[in-house]
Amino acid sequence: MTERSELAAKVPLLSNARLLCIGDVMLDRFVRGRVDRVSPEAPIPILVVDVEEAMLGGAGNVVRNLASLGASCCFVSVVGDDPAGREVTEMVGREPTVEAHLLVEPRRRTTIKMRYVAQGQQLLRADRESVLAPGAMVEADLIHRAEEDIAFSQAVLLSDYAKGVLTDQVVQRLIQAARKQNRPVVVDPKGRDFRRYRGATVLTPNRRELAEATGMPIGDSESIEKAARRLIAEAGVAAVLVTRSEDGMSLVSAEEAHHLTSEAREVADVSGAGDTVLAVFGAALAAGLTMLDAARLANLGAGVVVGKRGTATLSLNEMVAALHTEELHAAEAKSLSLDQALERIRGWRHQGFKIGFTNGCFDLLHPGHLALIAQARTQCDRLVVGLNSDASVARLKGPGRPVQSEASRAAILGEMEKVDLVVGFAEDTPLKLIEAIRPDVLVKGADYTVDNVVGADVVQSYGGKVLLAELAPGHSTTETIKRLAKSA
Repeated sequence: MTERSELAAKVPLLSNARLLCIGDVMLDRFVRGRVDRVSPEAPIPILVVDVEEAMLGGAGNVVRNLASLGASCCFVSVVGDDPAGREVTEMVGREPTVEAHLLVEPRRRTTIKMRYVAQGQQLLRADRESVLAPGAMVEADLIHRAEEDIAFSQAVLLSDYAKGVLTDQVVQRLIQAARKQNRPVVVDPKGRDFRRYRGATVLTPNRRELAEATGMPIGDSESIEKAARRLIAEAGVAAVLVTRSEDGMSLVSAEEAHHLTSEAREVADVSGAGDTVLAVFGAALAAGLTMLDAARLANLGAGVVVGKRGTATLSLNEMVAALHTEELHAAEAKSLSLDQALERIRGWRHQGFKIGFTNGCFDLLHPGHLALIAQARTQCDRLVVGLNSDASVARLKGPGRPVQSEASRAAILGEMEKVDLVVGFAEDTPLKLIEAIRPDVLVKGADYTVDNVVGADVVQSYGGKVLLAELAPGHSTTETIKRLAKSA
């Protein structure tokens, strides 16, 4: 089973999670239409409105994502005594897996973000809000309700949009309560001083927020690691998950760092992607997954939702489908031309990887092939497989061969976790391929001797190694085909 298949098998566990989410809820409105002309009154576009949409935003979007994943959630927040606050309350009430405690603060104005969109492009965002800490009674009630729920939740999410709900006292009281119950606390932070989140488990800033909080330049992965480790030390947290937009994510702890490439295949709207990251990462931790697996799923989730319009959510089925789809794309990406393969191999060598090579027709994959590939992979860091073209197989094996086309054979090999590259060749032997690739290890079956392995002299001339792999007895494509013909 491949790494992505193993991860896909863990996705359903997220629906078993129960979380506590506290933060700034808001109302996201989208006014969508088209622009055909410019106003005669001023040099501005005229938006002809087609549709208006409203959905939960901020911490509310985190909760929407949790509900979409099938996770249950206790949601504690504050709204104003206004139409937007009542609309938010009604929307949250429609989520069957959410236990909501939306406290009303009469002095507060419920945040509304109004986005005007034409042809998929945002023209303008207009915000209505009041950044106001809750009064003493509301704050005490919020803390009380949240503390009561921590014992029933497996993780705590703090969604901070700097609108006043998460005061210093609220943050510290909840982090301390969670630590006493041994519950992980994941924070989507705001502001410049992240020390206010001291004691949390993981912070999830974006690249800009990390730079502002540390005062350090953020460019490549190395600089992100340095800044994240400073933040870990200063804020007293276990790890930092840095979202890096088109560059993916970085999960950094004091001991190690993992840099995940972006999973997005297309970007329609980045609104709310950070909420999805918080929800998926938190739900995965609550379900018992490791931080690295949680980060991988959060990275995948963000890649799915940015391909949708608005503050979108995703489902477990979408995550599993995306994992399998990407696995197919990865398999296809392993089948390269020689020039493309040489470019990738140069990169591997720059990283210090040992390159292995084996070859064959691989017409009907059988245990003998699997044994050869498995043994070859133990001798190197990256394994390149040379694959005979259809014409080459026909010349070597006779009429009726190959049974499967070169594209099919390459796709099957590409699905194998132990195979890193598949390169086709039209000649009867892979000698030109070996001369171009210059593998560190050349592997063939033990039915050969070193003297009659094609390319052995080339590999040995520059100090490379030739390995004769043990064969799995009783397996042959030709014999398999004969048996099938007799039984037909």
